[in-house]
Amino acid sequence: MESISASIWHNLFDFPCRDRDFNTSTQKTFSSRIMTTASTRNTSQLHVTVAITKRGLMRMRRLPSLMIPSIIMPIFFVVAFSGSFSSVVQLDGYSTDKAVNWMAAWAILQGSAFSGLGGGGLTATDLENGFFDRMRAAPITPSALISGLVGYSVTRAVLPTTAVLIVSFAALDADMPGGLLGFIVAYLTAIGIAAVMSLFVLGIVFTMKTLKSLAIAQVVMFSTMFLSVGQAPLEAIQGWLYHVAKYNPITHVIRMGRQGFLGDVTWAETQPGFISLALLLIGSSLWARACYQKVDI
Repeated sequence: MESISASIWHNLFDFPCRDRDFNTSTQKTFSSRIMTTASTRNTSQLHVTVAITKRGLMRMRRLPSLMIPSIIMPIFFVVAFSGSFSSVVQLDGYSTDKAVNWMAAWAILQGSAFSGLGGGGLTATDLENGFFDRMRAAPITPSALISGLVGYSVTRAVLPTTAVLIVSFAALDADMPGGLLGFIVAYLTAIGIAAVMSLFVLGIVFTMKTLKSLAIAQVVMFSTMFLSVGQAPLEAIQGWLYHVAKYNPITHVIRMGRQGFLGDVTWAETQPGFISLALLLIGSSLWARACYQKVDI
């Protein structure tokens, strides 16, 4: 049984395990004897989650072109909008004298949301070539599988976030009055949005089972990001766009990540964004888990 378990594992993940303990624990995951022990199962499923994340990162390393759009796009946004709308910050509601301070947080979330597509793209490819069926045939819980894909997307989000921050401060003279806490909040919002977008995309991919379904996710992503306070404060938005931006949960998340660029980080500004992000994570998690059942349909 142990030899069969080892064979299943190596067929699923075609990269070497340098850590003997890691290799042993993952082999135990696929042993019917060990699966009867709850504590061992929980531990081994964690290793499976990490292994799936590593597999995605290895694919990204072998195909660096996968990361180019998610890095170039937010950099283009922060450079283009900061330059084109440099005088717009003179209007009421911007709370800064530099457009880059306003646009940087929005560009970061754009890049992290685009990075969230990574897990969905990997899954869609695996569904089309049959590899995903092999993973589902192995004794892997849906939670471990989905968590690994989300972990891959979240890790991807760190790269465009860092790239935007470097360009904003090195080339565009951005400010961070919020100090270290401002940077931490910016990264937390980026990671949170990447996780939300990843779960949302996984639900779509599980339902449609094709790489073409990512187009739907892109439309939703750009719509929610642009119909918010990403480019302008509520005071400068009029008509029906005002009401959409006001009740858009992404608005609160952007404010949470942006506060460090405009001033001190406060709980009053963090709480609405934190609550919105938590609700989005819960909703998208339930959505992805429910759609996972449709893979066989």
